[in-house]
Amino acid sequence: MARMIKKTERGRVYFIGAGPGDPDLLTVRGARILGEADRIVFAGSLVPEEALHELNDRGLWVDSAGLTREQIVNHLLEGVEKNEIVVRLASGDPSIFGAMAEMTTELDARKIPWEVVPGVSSVFAAAAALRMELTLPEVSQTVILTRTAGRTPMPPGEEIEGLAAHGATLVIFLSIDRIEELVAQLLTVRDPLTPAAVVARASWDNEVICRGTLSSIAGEVRKARIMRQALLILGEALDPELRKKARSRLYAADFTHGFREGSSSASSPP
Repeated sequence: MARMIKKTERGRVYFIGAGPGDPDLLTVRGARILGEADRIVFAGSLVPEEALHELNDRGLWVDSAGLTREQIVNHLLEGVEKNEIVVRLASGDPSIFGAMAEMTTELDARKIPWEVVPGVSSVFAAAAALRMELTLPEVSQTVILTRTAGRTPMPPGEEIEGLAAHGATLVIFLSIDRIEELVAQLLTVRDPLTPAAVVARASWDNEVICRGTLSSIAGEVRKARIMRQALLILGEALDPELRKKARSRLYAADFTHGFREGSSSASSPP
């Protein structure tokens, strides 16, 4: 029996992840609700409004780029009071640096229903642009998503040097404008030759990719004149030579699991 599609409700706020930029990366559910919305409050500096107008050219589009939190919430409340289908359209996925909690607490206080529709994060669009996994067997099985301290300080224990010291794949958001300072911090705990990449505006038409090592990546970023909307990926998982050697035991011919009986006589691939 086919799964019933959940009906979009009026008087409810939908927090939708718009994805990294390419409209094709909006989820099917997100596109459906966006098309039905009466009011869309979107992050204009990060969401491609014109491209998404094809999905909804009748609703009220409110650019929140220059608004305060209170003004954004007021727009959401106004839509609910009018019994509209209200969308808060965030870049990437709302759960990563989405400032969602400070809005939903206001909705909860007024007993206004809300729902989250996940989106494709720029970290995954960046990995796709690099054509690389963020994990490799016996190289890195952990990915840390973080940022550096700016106007919003980092909590105790989450200093960039401490996180980088784990040796895991490190993905750093919202910090590219301070790339030299960031690299200097990372160099205190990571090898200068650690593979590094910066992807700006992942999935957009003007996407830019810089590759190098921890010691060279800042220079590459400055040459490319990247100042915002970019993230840094650092780790041995980006090493092309290690990628050639990586083999998952899950797919080894002699590995038995619930869907396949392994062969003890099977030889490993060359």
